[in-house]
Amino acid sequence: MRRFALVLLLAAVVLSGCGPQAERGVLYQTSTINALLEGLYDGTVTLAELQRHGDFGIGTFDALDGELVLLDGVAYQVRADGKVYRPGPETTTPFASVTFFWPERVAVMDGALDLAEIEALLDQAAPAKNIPVAVRISGTFKTMKTRSVPRQSRPYPRLVDVTARQPVFELKDVRGTIVGFRLPEYVKGLNVTGWHLHFVTDDRTAGGHVLALETEKVRAEIAEVPALYVSLPQGGAFGRADISKDKTAEINRVEK
Repeated sequence: MRRFALVLLLAAVVLSGCGPQAERGVLYQTSTINALLEGLYDGTVTLAELQRHGDFGIGTFDALDGELVLLDGVAYQVRADGKVYRPGPETTTPFASVTFFWPERVAVMDGALDLAEIEALLDQAAPAKNIPVAVRISGTFKTMKTRSVPRQSRPYPRLVDVTARQPVFELKDVRGTIVGFRLPEYVKGLNVTGWHLHFVTDDRTAGGHVLALETEKVRAEIAEVPALYVSLPQGGAFGRADISKDKTAEINRVEK
């Protein structure tokens, strides 16, 4: 039997002064998805700088060296060997999205649900489709299909060509956490629209970009993120790249 229960969290949040507390409700992003699609993989922001803007998020690493999962303020790197590493604060990223996670709603999902069903239930729990949403899904998964991307060398190939040969991992009966966002259609070109999710196991041994799943029992924490801040790389390849075209078809091939 499948059950879905939504609970609203009532909390008083006092925002004062500077620093992390003042940035709750802000989605901080470095570079754009169209730039990444064009093969702009050189890291421009350190993890230390990124974590000044959030304790929760997803992205990739310099030279496209794996998938980033930022959870509870700790950065994890899922490389192409399927293993999870702890990169140092000097490690850089060419593209990432982070926020300070402060859940407003909890959705308890009991029973066997696939990825499309999970996303549909999350859409019900967060119906304001024009507001970015952060989600954290924790619990037990019967199956979890993920991928990572291998480190690239210059001249960098386009992302769609890299993911055509991506390593894929099939996990079974695992406990872990999904970290991700749902972004509105109007940010097309800036970021991935719709749901974009990464995963890491509780024992921090496996994870990656989520391709498919089947749940057993999970708890989803949801937060709207009404402000978007995009930090663009200065000069160099980014300034010259053609990132103006509609790349929806490429994104669909990359994400699936």
